[in-house]
Amino acid sequence: MNDASSSLGKVAVLMGGTSAERQISLMSGSGVLAALRSQGVDAHAFDPAERELVELKREGFERCFIALHGRHGEDGSVQGALELLGIPYTGSGVLASAIAMDKVMTKRVWIAEGLPTPRYVWLAPEDRRAENMRERVRSVPDELGLPLIVKPPREGSSIGITKVAGYSDMQGAVELAAQYDADVLCEEFIDGEEVTCPVLGAGTAAQALPVVRIIAPEGAYDYRNKYFTDAVKYACPSGLPQAEEREIQRLVVLAYRTLGCRGWGRADLMIRARDRKPFLLEMNTSPGMTTHSLVPISAQAAGLSYEALCVQILHGAALDAPAAPAAPAVAPA
Repeated sequence: MNDASSSLGKVAVLMGGTSAERQISLMSGSGVLAALRSQGVDAHAFDPAERELVELKREGFERCFIALHGRHGEDGSVQGALELLGIPYTGSGVLASAIAMDKVMTKRVWIAEGLPTPRYVWLAPEDRRAENMRERVRSVPDELGLPLIVKPPREGSSIGITKVAGYSDMQGAVELAAQYDADVLCEEFIDGEEVTCPVLGAGTAAQALPVVRIIAPEGAYDYRNKYFTDAVKYACPSGLPQAEEREIQRLVVLAYRTLGCRGWGRADLMIRARDRKPFLLEMNTSPGMTTHSLVPISAQAAGLSYEALCVQILHGAALDAPAAPAAPAVAPA
């Protein structure tokens, strides 16, 4: 073990978990675990679905690499538990993780800061139970146009998403999304190219990696094509005009910092074909690290190997609130 690796101490790679993305998390975590071990890091697999997090403290883990995706891993809950345990972890803190996991809240923050994101309609649970809900659902295309996207706002990996082509498809799309989330997000469809851009670092030191352009068969960048086929092609270098790539990188770093993200993350965007305007779709605070994942592809183009990427992310493990000094004693009255 080299000095840099030994300074990291005993590391838990959190993988698996209880979300709908458990299978992908196990794939990500296995890759990260092998990479860290290959660099001499004392890394161990840890599945929160099978073990209580308090065991991390009991077993002397000094850092956590969070390779969990989705609920209870990417939404601030695990981050909060690690804050209480005092164990530094990779990626964003509690608040940024919670906001970024909720696409509606993310949009609200971005819109408040003047950042471009597709127009949307939010359908809350009480809205869907209203007597006139069927009419409300059918009216969404009048506000957003057709086609449009319907998705659960707190899921990832394209789970529960439908591209709606006509009014008659709306009810089924909403019912599908509602199977995964109490809320439903209806979003304006941006016709154009899909791209993604990772960010490493925190604050003013945050830097965007190269943009990846996603070329999916007939635009079907769905769960199956993301992880289990080779039908999707990834262009990195992106092939975009240099000025366009730089603008996307600038926008992504701004979006990342606006949400308070740190460590690492990845923003997904659409570039509207008619005017080449980029629109932010979402921010991933615990991106995939599988063989099909986008952050490693981008890092490789920047000259950073998968192994080096994992170690760099781990070095950035931190706490939102390091232990504060005890409050001064107050003499009794």
